[in-house]
Amino acid sequence: MSELLQAIYRGDQARADELLAADPELDVFEAAAVGRTERLGDLLDKDPSLANAWAEDGFQPLGLASFFGHVNAARLLVERGAEVNSASRNDFKVMPLHSAAATGDPDVRYELAKLLLEHGADPNARQQDDFTPLMAADQHEDERLRLLLVEHGANG
Repeated sequence: MSELLQAIYRGDQARADELLAADPELDVFEAAAVGRTERLGDLLDKDPSLANAWAEDGFQPLGLASFFGHVNAARLLVERGAEVNSASRNDFKVMPLHSAAATGDPDVRYELAKLLLEHGADPNARQQDDFTPLMAADQHEDERLRLLLVEHGANG
């Protein structure tokens, strides 16, 4: 895994900013995780299959864009064919909607969830320990997200 992704995963924004200041040539996972939509578009133009590529840690670009709260990057990936119901290939078994529901900013969380649900994301998807997006909404005390999920068929 790249040093940039490691910094992002650790929440070390200072190190991530330092690495990004050198203007590295980001791969699809890094571009999704930091929300560099223009770079993401360039990569997808060259190789459309990257929308559903797998990183060595088992995540896909859409899950990364969703988890780190990058609505425009997630939208681009969905528009370019990223699978909205693809679980991560690791112990977490996280789908993009789970990642969106875990995002800290409630407005971003809602926009990401809405985007994914409108493109067919399963509102009842279960990740590790049978955790659902609705449980995440309740955990965040996010009534607006809860209502959105229920409107799309989440079992309450």
